[in-house]
Amino acid sequence: MKRASDTHRLDLDAAEALAFRAVAFIASDDAYLADFLSRSGLSPQSLAESIEDRAFLTGVLDHLLADESLLLAFCGNAGIDPADILPARNALSPS
Repeated sequence: MKRASDTHRLDLDAAEALAFRAVAFIASDDAYLADFLSRSGLSPQSLAESIEDRAFLTGVLDHLLADESLLLAFCGNAGIDPADILPARNALSPS
């Protein structure tokens, strides 16, 4: 099976990297993690098992987009423009 073009792959790689950073940020704070687990229905173990799943990573970015204060905290901490989150989400799940 052919892979996506290198340009698209770089975009996908960047989106995945951003989502991984978001997971790490959420997991680093007990309140953020508890809220994420509660809203997603995941356990800490299933979160760890899902980390490579693109649908999970899309859900993490959806979670950020649904909570402006969390979005701004993550972006401020990571030095990321909040406007970059939606394109990354769309790169992970182009539907």
